[in-house]
Amino acid sequence: MADFSGIDTWIFDLDNTLYRTSQAMLAQIDQLMGSFISDFLKVDREEAHRIQKGYFRSHGLTLRGLMVEHGLDPQEYIDHLSQLDLTDVTPNPQLAEVLDELDGRKIIYTNAFTGHTRDVMERIGITNHFDAIYDIGDADYVPKPAIESYHRLCTLHDIDPQRAAMVEDIPRNLEPAAELGMTTVWVQTDTSWARDVTETDHIDHITDDLTEWLRDVTNTN
Repeated sequence: MADFSGIDTWIFDLDNTLYRTSQAMLAQIDQLMGSFISDFLKVDREEAHRIQKGYFRSHGLTLRGLMVEHGLDPQEYIDHLSQLDLTDVTPNPQLAEVLDELDGRKIIYTNAFTGHTRDVMERIGITNHFDAIYDIGDADYVPKPAIESYHRLCTLHDIDPQRAAMVEDIPRNLEPAAELGMTTVWVQTDTSWARDVTETDHIDHITDDLTEWLRDVTNTN
């Protein structure tokens, strides 16, 4: 295990990193997005699905696409998505314990929104272990992996990238972090975006068990 004693800020993604998003949750998110787009743009659900996926590809986030192309007030979208059932998010006292032992500031950086983030943190039992949340609104609705969002994060929270580590489940979201000089940690999952990954030169550490990996870090430093 590498020496992390020089790290004074830990930046964590939320969904599928600090907990695993269940298939039921993913299906419900898809349904909520589809119903919103269908109502907002007055299209059928098949067309709504096409638009949803297309904006995700072209703008990095469906919400961003709706804002840019249709002038959507993001709060309308956020209010609709807040109906998501979080029953499948359960307490993780082992993660809470190791976060408590991890030296340095801890910040959540998510393409989601703060209300969802706080609800998830509360259910996991890790709220008290984080110093800040940097959500899509804080990023001026510019999603990962746009590097300007990472610059904004560092400016708002006075982060020295050379002394920061970023933990993510999506490999491409670690590329800007590495470019800025952060130590990068990829949490592998069985999701579609984690398969057939070939470009890993920008990734310093890989784990499929974040809690155990962090426990090793705390025991080493």
